[in-house]
Amino acid sequence: MTLRALLLFVGLLAVPLHAQEKKPNVLWLIAEDFGPHLGCYGTKEVSTPVLDGLAAKGMRFTRFFTTAPVCSPSRSAFNTGMYQTTIGAHNHRSHRDDGYTLPEGVKLISERMKEAGYFTANVKELPAEAGFKTSGKTDWNFSAPKQPFDSQQWDDLKAHQPFYAQVNFQETHRTFHGPPHADPAKVEVPPYYPDHEVTRKDWAQYLDAATELDRKIGKIMELLKRDGLLENTIICFFGDNGQAHVRGKQFCYEEGLNVPLIMSWPSGVAVPAGFEAGKVTDRLLMSIDLTATSLSFAGIAKPQGMQGQVFLGANAEPAREHVFGARDRCDMTVFRFRTVRDARYRYIRNFTPDRPFLQFNRYKEAQYPVWNLIKELAAQDKLTPEQAVLAAPTMPAEELYDLQEDPYEIRNLAKSNQPEHRAALERLSGVLATWIEQSNDQGRIPEPEEVAKHEGSTKGPQPEKKKGKGKNKK
Repeated sequence: MTLRALLLFVGLLAVPLHAQEKKPNVLWLIAEDFGPHLGCYGTKEVSTPVLDGLAAKGMRFTRFFTTAPVCSPSRSAFNTGMYQTTIGAHNHRSHRDDGYTLPEGVKLISERMKEAGYFTANVKELPAEAGFKTSGKTDWNFSAPKQPFDSQQWDDLKAHQPFYAQVNFQETHRTFHGPPHADPAKVEVPPYYPDHEVTRKDWAQYLDAATELDRKIGKIMELLKRDGLLENTIICFFGDNGQAHVRGKQFCYEEGLNVPLIMSWPSGVAVPAGFEAGKVTDRLLMSIDLTATSLSFAGIAKPQGMQGQVFLGANAEPAREHVFGARDRCDMTVFRFRTVRDARYRYIRNFTPDRPFLQFNRYKEAQYPVWNLIKELAAQDKLTPEQAVLAAPTMPAEELYDLQEDPYEIRNLAKSNQPEHRAALERLSGVLATWIEQSNDQGRIPEPEEVAKHEGSTKGPQPEKKKGKGKNKK
């Protein structure tokens, strides 16, 4: 071989090697308090062309679950890849004044990305042409590093690649303020809520918020295109916890834990094993799995002890058979729920069954009109049996739902004598008990009574925060 031929041969080899070394940007678009209520998930009376288009070109996941049904424990989990119950971050808005830090070996995803050479951003400031700012929400139940992200400016991203960035959207968090679009008379009201004008108006406003969310996602897509970032940026859109409705947020039903996940793969990055454009998958996934998988996109091996699992690429792990969730104190309201579901059944264990579903919660009383409607109609004996369950003075210690036959989870099979139901109950209650032990569930140890009473504060009652329109963050 001549020298010229050898150089050409080496040069040809160098091209794919260089391409392999080029790391993609990773962008998380996070909606607050949002279930899978997009056109591409089959929801009517909502207009979401941007996210529907993203799903059509990317992958859409129908069984993606957060590990908690409220923001701060859920965000503590998916920002670390660990169950909030394992790392002591399970009580909503806890550890705000006691200096609590993450256990040894546990880090934020932004820290791990930084260590791998990534620029990190929690974007709050967008260019003027976008026409809005984002919430910049973190809301973790631990003391974070002094600078968990490098920047909050969108305009820093183009000059600092590869980057890992989060953009958080408040629209579907109450109070809703999207322009009217949905017709209250045409929205689909779940059977466990009263079919009442209050319910329909509230549901329509939630869908209007989703429509506004989609518009703003469209502005982000325009910025990506403007800055030449589309060809090298992996986009992950998901919800931080379930829908902002009475039986959704704060509770461990499908409504509180099932959120959308849409992933878009850029043309300039090699497609990982398992990713198929236009595919819809019902694989069981948890939000902490997105953490581990996003690290793998950046070429970072899954850290030892991380509970999230990689689900795409050469290092993908076997599909989960079960996903888990947990709810503990929210504001001043103390419950302890643990749940597990498989491909067909959801099992819920309630460690506080003596308390009513409508146990006092200042936030829900003030922000959820259907919460108060249920109480009013219950007093008038105007609820159906499915709705009356929410107004009962106590809750079941165990709940089992066949999601194939009962997707709304209104027929509790925990006391069913049918052999298949008894087998499912025994199996899933055993799986849950094992998970509680093996994951070292910190919820087994209650918060001190005074801390719980003062909503997580060790310093007693805190002054009431002023709240503006759309700024209630509980």
